[in-house]
Amino acid sequence: MNSLQIIQHRLHQQQLLHSRFTRPADLVRWMGCIQAQDYAGAKWAIGNRIKGSTDASIEKDFNEGKILRTHVLRPTWHFVAPEDIRWMLQLTAPKIKAFNKRLHVKLGISDKDLKRSSAIITKALSDHTYLPRTALLPLLAKAKINTDDIRLGFLLMDAELDGLICSGPRQGKQFTYALLADRVPATAAPGREEAIARLTLCYFSSRGPATIQDFQWWSGLNISDIKTGLQLNKAQLTHTVVNGQAYWFTGGTPLTKRTTPSTLLLPWYDEYAVAYKDRSDILPAEHQSTAGYGIFKPVVVINGKIGGIWNRKEGNRHIALTTQLVSPGKKTAVDTAAAAYAAFMGKELQSVTAI
Repeated sequence: MNSLQIIQHRLHQQQLLHSRFTRPADLVRWMGCIQAQDYAGAKWAIGNRIKGSTDASIEKDFNEGKILRTHVLRPTWHFVAPEDIRWMLQLTAPKIKAFNKRLHVKLGISDKDLKRSSAIITKALSDHTYLPRTALLPLLAKAKINTDDIRLGFLLMDAELDGLICSGPRQGKQFTYALLADRVPATAAPGREEAIARLTLCYFSSRGPATIQDFQWWSGLNISDIKTGLQLNKAQLTHTVVNGQAYWFTGGTPLTKRTTPSTLLLPWYDEYAVAYKDRSDILPAEHQSTAGYGIFKPVVVINGKIGGIWNRKEGNRHIALTTQLVSPGKKTAVDTAAAAYAAFMGKELQSVTAI
C-alpha cells in the first residue's frame, strides 16, 4: 500500500466519491460522528456525501431529531445518530469531563454549580420542551450561578456529557436544547468493551486506512482501549505496514491502484482531514500553513490531496466563491464543484474567482 492507495481508499470509505447512502441519518450512523461546531459547514460535509441533498433538507432532518448535535468527542460539537448518542457518551464523556475539570477550576465552576445548573436546565426543559440558551441564561442568573464569559457553555456542555440534554430544533437562527430523554427513547446500553469495539470498527471502516495514533486523536480513547478494540474486531479489520506505521482498515475491501479524478470543496473541520492526527498523505508539509493545516480553513481537495482553500460570499439569492490554489487544478472542475455547493444552498452561483 502506498500514499495514493491510502488516499483513494479514504475517499471511498468516507463516501466522497460514490456514496452508498441517500439519507443523512444513515451517513452520520456510518461515520459515527461528524464534527459540527461550524453548523453550516457540517451540513455541507453531509451534502458532499449525499447526492441530491440540500442545506434545507438536512436542516429539516436536524430539526426533526433524525440527526442530533452534542459534545461527544475531544470536546467539541458533533452530529451523531440518535441511537448512538447514549453509548458513545458513556464511553467518551468521562475523559472529556476530566479534561474540562481543569478548566472548571480556572473559571471557578464548582461541582455544586454543575449540579445546580443541571437541575435548573432540566426543570426548564421539562416545562418548555425546547429552549435556546438565551432563555436559560436568566434562570441560571436568578439562581446566582455565574454565566459570564464562556462559563455558560461549560455548564451546558456538562449537562450534555451527563446525557441530560442534547440539541432541539432551531428557532429561526437560534439553536435550542432539549431533554435527551424526550429526543431519544432509553435503550439498554452495551458494556464498555462492546462500546469500544463498536467505535473502533466504526472508525476504521469509515476512515481507514488509518493508524492507531489517528484513532486515538479522533476518539480520545487510550492506547490500551484501542488495542482491545482491534482485538475484538480482528475478524473484520486488517492492517498493512507503510513506512514503519501500521494502517488499519476493513478487511476484504480491495485497495484500488487507480486514481478516480475528483475535485471537492470541503468545509473546515471536515472529517476527511480532522479525523487524522497525521495528514501528511493528503497535505504536503510546505502547504500546511496556507491551507490551515487542513482543518482551520475550507479546503479544495484535488484527487484526494488538499490543493488550496476557498471562501464564499452569500447573498439572498447568489453565491460568489474565491479560491486560492497551491497545487494544479482544472478550473472547470473547480467551477463544477462550486456549482454543486451553490445548488446545495439553493442559490445561483454568481462567480468563481481565483486569487
